[in-house]
Amino acid sequence: MIGWLAQYLLYAMVIAFAAIWLFAEDRAGRVQLAGSALIGLLLVWVLITVAAAVHDDPRPFVQNPALQPLIAHAADNGFPSDHSAAAGLIAVLIWLRHRWYGTLLGVVALVLGAARVAAHVHHVQDIVAGLLIGGVAAWLGSLAAAALIGRLARSRADGTRGRLATLLHGSRLNGGRPTAQPR
Repeated sequence: MIGWLAQYLLYAMVIAFAAIWLFAEDRAGRVQLAGSALIGLLLVWVLITVAAAVHDDPRPFVQNPALQPLIAHAADNGFPSDHSAAAGLIAVLIWLRHRWYGTLLGVVALVLGAARVAAHVHHVQDIVAGLLIGGVAAWLGSLAAAALIGRLARSRADGTRGRLATLLHGSRLNGGRPTAQPR
């Protein structure tokens, strides 16, 4: 059971994210959440790369050969946990928009991290760093996406035409009603 949680629980989080994106968001919310997720993923990748270059933490089964990992894993640097960073990103992205679902996904992210420690593929510090990286990336990604979407919407309001700006202007800035197009 621990091995399954450590290896596959992240997929369940991705499915939950997709379900929330599809069924709990309107058009503007989907654009905002998708933009936040894309920017957040890029930030997670950058932050994980920097953190791994700065700090090396051999996996528990590498440090102690008597420990057998419960799932197959390469004997590479375990810091930070990629799975925990992705789980933190998903949980915080959803928490910023839907507190209850986000809190639930946050608990799932903690279970995922605990399972990866119990499976002997990460230390606790790897999990904590991954969750923090994912959370920070989600927060910054949301701020960046909101700024970008706001800028696109303002450019549309100023008379600049564009499909995305029209979509956002019609669905977000005008209460979901299409706006008259200037000719």
